[in-house]
Amino acid sequence: MPTLAIVGAGPQLGLAIARTFGSQGHSVAVIARNRTTLEEMTGTLAAEGVTAAAFPADVLDREALSRALGDAAAHFGGIDVLEYSPVGGLDSTVLTAPSATEPAHVQHEMEFQLYGAIAATQAVLPAMRESGAGTLLYTTGAGSIDPVPQVGNVNAAAAALRNWAINLHKELAGSGVQAAHVGIDVSIGVSVVPGFPTARPEQISPVYWELHTTHRGEAERVFSL
Repeated sequence: MPTLAIVGAGPQLGLAIARTFGSQGHSVAVIARNRTTLEEMTGTLAAEGVTAAAFPADVLDREALSRALGDAAAHFGGIDVLEYSPVGGLDSTVLTAPSATEPAHVQHEMEFQLYGAIAATQAVLPAMRESGAGTLLYTTGAGSIDPVPQVGNVNAAAAALRNWAINLHKELAGSGVQAAHVGIDVSIGVSVVPGFPTARPEQISPVYWELHTTHRGEAERVFSL
């Protein structure tokens, strides 16, 4: 049974992606720092007939993240799909406009977004390359493509992750391993910005399945309404 590893996804989108892949016969490994979230997600998936297991790790602790992915691979017999989309909280993220941004404001976001993605990829890519198959998917808000001044530091790190993911797609061309970036240009579940479009996570999750199956030649998909 193929396995999807979700790293850091929020309970809404992460659960929707897990359901989409689970409905197609994938087992699901969920990796996040919040044990309550992990237990709720795996419990919900199990109740719906999806084989799922939790592996606690903070993406800022790269050794722990690599270990968790290794444990997941050992538990399920390998990882076929990696989806990386850590969700920061206002308790850990200071939002700054470009002119007010200090290096430290970007550094935390780089650790959280780009460096965590690199660590997660290094943990699973060698086995994918050896088998000549696999999928690596990286999620950001669409500010990585069209930045918004109010979140200048977050957008800068997201753009770095997008750049790296698209470049990885180019490097892996012909290897059998797909790498792609997903930019989400909506609020998920509930509106947080007046007038900004909102989508249900179930509307977004098919994009990930398509990149894994029918759109493997694409380096990027942007979800918008």
